[in-house]
Amino acid sequence: MTVTYRRIAMLGLCLCMGLVLSACNLPRGAGFRNEVLSAKAGVDANGQPVYDFAVFSVTRASLPLLAGWPGNATGTLPWIGRVDQPASMIISPGDMLKISIWDAEDNSLLTRPGERVAQLQDVQVGPDGRIFLPFVGNMKVSGMAPDTARERIQDMLLNTVPSAQVQLSVAPGRANTVTLASGVRNPGIYPLVDRNVSLLSLIAQGGGVPESTVNPRVKLFRNGKPYGVSLERLFAEPNLDTTLQGGDRVLVEADDRYFLSLGAVTRESLYPFPKDRVSALDALSIMGGVSALRANPQGILILRDYPASAVRPVADPKVPSPEGPPRDRVVFTIDLTRADGLFSAGKFQIQSGDLVYVTESPLGTATTLLGLITNVTLARQRLQQ
Repeated sequence: MTVTYRRIAMLGLCLCMGLVLSACNLPRGAGFRNEVLSAKAGVDANGQPVYDFAVFSVTRASLPLLAGWPGNATGTLPWIGRVDQPASMIISPGDMLKISIWDAEDNSLLTRPGERVAQLQDVQVGPDGRIFLPFVGNMKVSGMAPDTARERIQDMLLNTVPSAQVQLSVAPGRANTVTLASGVRNPGIYPLVDRNVSLLSLIAQGGGVPESTVNPRVKLFRNGKPYGVSLERLFAEPNLDTTLQGGDRVLVEADDRYFLSLGAVTRESLYPFPKDRVSALDALSIMGGVSALRANPQGILILRDYPASAVRPVADPKVPSPEGPPRDRVVFTIDLTRADGLFSAGKFQIQSGDLVYVTESPLGTATTLLGLITNVTLARQRLQQ
């Protein structure tokens, strides 16, 4: 029996020695910080390492420079602010007018005997903005408010029908309608009842956005140009609730932006943007935090690809330039053990496609090794009992 115990003890000792010798080669879910940042592309003529990426720390000092880089914006499209307009519509080509002309004269040129009103139905405004009226001829009404057009028609009739009184109503044509294409419960073509119809009121007319839409974003197409903003910002900033123009096309869609998480994190995954702006701290929270036993809080890395058009070569690629990144590949480092790092991470904006990589802590590897040794020791003790 003693020989058996000795064999078990020797086996356990050999296992422990093997674990110690292979500590640096233990399986890890992420690289160490120095491993990731030391990956060089080659060496130059002087034997110095050459890297195909730049590295910058996210701090209070660097934030203003990093935020000003071309393409370093959370939104992908510009937007049009709100400009209040008079609460009346403007007649445009294609509108249909209904004109009623009242005449109190017994021998009226416009009405039949016994009638007091002449109805002109479906008078369409032509491409040149004009309509035809009996005893008046062609008359331009486009660009006028309905009340202005009514008064102008009445004035034009005075020489022929001195007692004429005019009523006018407008059915908006294509130039006075907007298209709510998708992303709402009731898409369709909606008339602009006046010049002060806002985007949010149009979305409300369309039945609103389904609650299942993740971080809905609004796209507006005007005169062939696209504009975009999140619905969250429209609600939060009333000055962004732009007034609509005839011919505008609007669609609402789920935000297609995303970021990824890898390394010593709670869950490696792809995450859609849940709101318009996502900071580095937001991203860590969305990810469920980092692994308490494995993560290196001084080694939070954000890997980003910039378009070639944004690159601004500089003499010293280690110093951030306000004009743009020195490489198309940039690694931003965050130190969560310092107050400056925490505050700065809360202001550093994540972009779509960013990779949040949490490096492995050397202490995590040591903890894993000690855990394995402890398990072997406990197993040996159980066999001896």
